[in-house]
Amino acid sequence: MKKIVITGANGQVGRSLNQVLNNKNYKCFFLDRMALDLSKPSEIYPILSSFNPDFLVNAAAYTKVDQAEEDYEIAEQINTIACTYMAEYCNEHTIPILHYSSDYVYHNNENRPLLETDETSPKSVYARTKLLGEDSIRKISKRHFIIRTSWVYDAKGKNFVNTMLSLSKKYDRLTVVDDQIGSPTYAIDIARSTGQIIDKYFAGQVEQEEYGIYNFSNEGVCTWYDFAIAIFELSGIKMDVTPVPSTAYARPAARPHFSVLNKGKIRAFLTEYRIPHWRRSLANCLGEIHKVAQQSKR
Repeated sequence: MKKIVITGANGQVGRSLNQVLNNKNYKCFFLDRMALDLSKPSEIYPILSSFNPDFLVNAAAYTKVDQAEEDYEIAEQINTIACTYMAEYCNEHTIPILHYSSDYVYHNNENRPLLETDETSPKSVYARTKLLGEDSIRKISKRHFIIRTSWVYDAKGKNFVNTMLSLSKKYDRLTVVDDQIGSPTYAIDIARSTGQIIDKYFAGQVEQEEYGIYNFSNEGVCTWYDFAIAIFELSGIKMDVTPVPSTAYARPAARPHFSVLNKGKIRAFLTEYRIPHWRRSLANCLGEIHKVAQQSKR
């Protein structure tokens, strides 16, 4: 049985991978920060060696975008240096590494769906450390998949969906930015596409030229304001939402104003996987949140 190590087990994508991969015929090892702390890179090689995996999925990252402006060192250790160590292990043992990156690495002036080959112009510590992590993996590992994604959420994490639902219990009016455009991405859909990539690799269906960078998000385009309206609408919550510019919220780290991702490359690679529209996936997530809430009342 093929063995897969997944880092970041307690994160949004890590939890979703647990749900998806455990339904497949693989022996999976989900490592949380207690099991593998990427801020201690010297521990990476011996810990990975103890599992002797056939495939590595790095779902761990430092994702506190604003806090990273002050915590550069820890963000660099997790998002950049740890990637170097993992890539070296994978290259030495001739196994693939699949790593998740961010739409933040683009932050360019293009106003059309972004291609994997487009210019990168990161404008925050988080974005720069993520891009440097990508660069290390690309340079070191001959078998790598780098998935750039955007606006990730799941039913349990600290994310925009749960923040909106929480605020709706305290307020009947909210302001949400309407000049940042992108595509929300349900973590379970990221996990399903990852499962397809892993299946394809173990079936011997990946050519050398098919390794590389792939964009992935749910289909469709919206602003954060549109996203908020949909959350309340699909939840049956009455809320007065006012659109405001990004300048209404001063933040330490810059956010990209346009990060719609072109997904033509991953569609061509995963021909059997249909990427859901963001509204459909949002409805599924809200259903999961409702189910969990009902169970907790019992």
